[in-house]
Amino acid sequence: MYACRRVFPTKTPPTACQRRSGSERSVYNKELGEALRRAERLHPRVSLWAMDEHRLGLQPILRTAWAPTGQPFICPVHPRYEWLYVYAFVNPETGESRFWIMPTLNQQAYGLVMAAFAQSVGAGQDHHVVVVEDNGGFHVPALQGHPPGIEIVRLPPYSPELQPVERVWHLTDATIANTCPQNLAALETVLGEQCAWLETQPDLITQHTLFHWWPLCQN
Repeated sequence: MYACRRVFPTKTPPTACQRRSGSERSVYNKELGEALRRAERLHPRVSLWAMDEHRLGLQPILRTAWAPTGQPFICPVHPRYEWLYVYAFVNPETGESRFWIMPTLNQQAYGLVMAAFAQSVGAGQDHHVVVVEDNGGFHVPALQGHPPGIEIVRLPPYSPELQPVERVWHLTDATIANTCPQNLAALETVLGEQCAWLETQPDLITQHTLFHWWPLCQN
């Protein structure tokens, strides 16, 4: 076990997503809005969700914290290369959210989670669900396709700033930052409790994920 003092990172050069032009974003915003309006013309009930994955493990997550005057901020860390993956779905307009914690990130796990999500929100003939996701190579449906009632809209390449779920990871990590889980089971317990709590906090989810340009449902 080692002691680690909080180190504040220096500024880094803008990334590709930070340099993305406003015109590129506008094109995507228009395409997403058109997909939602098209779905509303064809289905009696439509909802718009966003989905992403987040890797968490036994590597320490360090955040700024208060410390007594004159004393350095110290927290225990024990880095290990073991991981869990959080699959998150959010509806920015209503604040609804769904979380799954999985041991892997691959096509099979993606298919299982998508099927569980479709069932949890009642996707089908009477409820058409549009899901925004990135272009991850594992975002491939099973041979029979996505579950009935699920429609996928892809983000442009290298555009995490357009993904509402990116704003949620700060919340999922809140209870494990500056801590040292004993093992993956302990991490999963704490993370599961935090995700379950977030599912009961629609206002908090909306505050973090409802971008000013996000299209709203009309039915």
